[in-house]
Amino acid sequence: MNITLLSRGLDQGGAERQLCLLAAGLKARGHEVSVVSFYSGGALKSLLDQAGVPVLCPGKRGRWDLAGFAWRLLGLIRSTRPQILYSFLDTPNLAASWLRPLLPGVKVVWGVRASDMDLTRYDWFARLAHGLLKVSAFGARLIIVNSRAGAEHQRRRGLPAARMTVIPNGIDTALFKLDLQAGQAWRARWGVAEDDDLVGLVARLDPMKDLPTFLKTAAQMQAARPGLRFVVVGGGPEGYAAELYSMGREMGLERALIWAGPQTDVPGIMNALDLCLLSSAFGEGFPNVVGEAMACQRPCLVTDVGDAAWVAGDPGLVVPPGQPSTLAARAQQLLAQPPEERAALGRRLRARVVDNFSLERMVRATEQALLGLLER
Repeated sequence: MNITLLSRGLDQGGAERQLCLLAAGLKARGHEVSVVSFYSGGALKSLLDQAGVPVLCPGKRGRWDLAGFAWRLLGLIRSTRPQILYSFLDTPNLAASWLRPLLPGVKVVWGVRASDMDLTRYDWFARLAHGLLKVSAFGARLIIVNSRAGAEHQRRRGLPAARMTVIPNGIDTALFKLDLQAGQAWRARWGVAEDDDLVGLVARLDPMKDLPTFLKTAAQMQAARPGLRFVVVGGGPEGYAAELYSMGREMGLERALIWAGPQTDVPGIMNALDLCLLSSAFGEGFPNVVGEAMACQRPCLVTDVGDAAWVAGDPGLVVPPGQPSTLAARAQQLLAQPPEERAALGRRLRARVVDNFSLERMVRATEQALLGLLER
């Protein structure tokens, strides 16, 4: 099978990482795989280079580089001679559908990675792209959604249910595993003592991740236990990031909170945490960080958004969104567990990921879905 995967970019992000892992997995299973990325470079390109997956770039010069970019993109896709063009996220999905009439014989597959987005928190271009999905879905022969919540939301929006299938994300459990030495290295870098509890949020700085709720939670936890430390790992737009930094200072978190910025060593960071939080308010499909923390035998306390509760698999690790007091109280309870209870919980969480959300399972399920499409 000859597959071309289409992405806006290869910067650090959950959807982009899943695309790279899928490309490498399909390549390892003997398929011809290439990736076309709107923009060149990106922190995740090295994963594709290591797997021997070629990366082609039409060199998009900005938002308004449209006609020339579309022609260059079409030429690159044609050069890979794909049987299947599998796109990830809204803008690549639209591009794949619109180019489909110029790609005879190519079957377009969409990858949908989110659920109920609150588009009032984003600019007009994001709202426009999201709104065009419904009228452009005719171009997709198959729509792969990474969450049950996302599939239900898309059905309600009017996307064709008969073309939809749910394939949860895959976690690389050989990479994400218990590694106390790697975790201690990060704690030492951040100046966190061995006996200090460290609570972290690993996510891009984006409205859907609801960083204000995380900061309010951290402030309440610190008031109850002044020795607690907190870390936020992820980057985002400068203006929004500055607002969050200011909010943290106003809440008295300046000494307790580390803004670590975007990092590539996510397995090491997960091992540094005593507790991972997901404070998202909307939009989540399958949140990778939940499965990644669990695979490292670290509990992840989540808000009930998207499939986060289903991934966590334990009602004691789920709270309603937008309730920092509830999130703080439950986090304190988890941190108060004796070491042997924490360790037993960690082992159960890893077993859930291995059994249900392994990378191999995701690659195999995607392969079967794409082969089935070709057979039809």
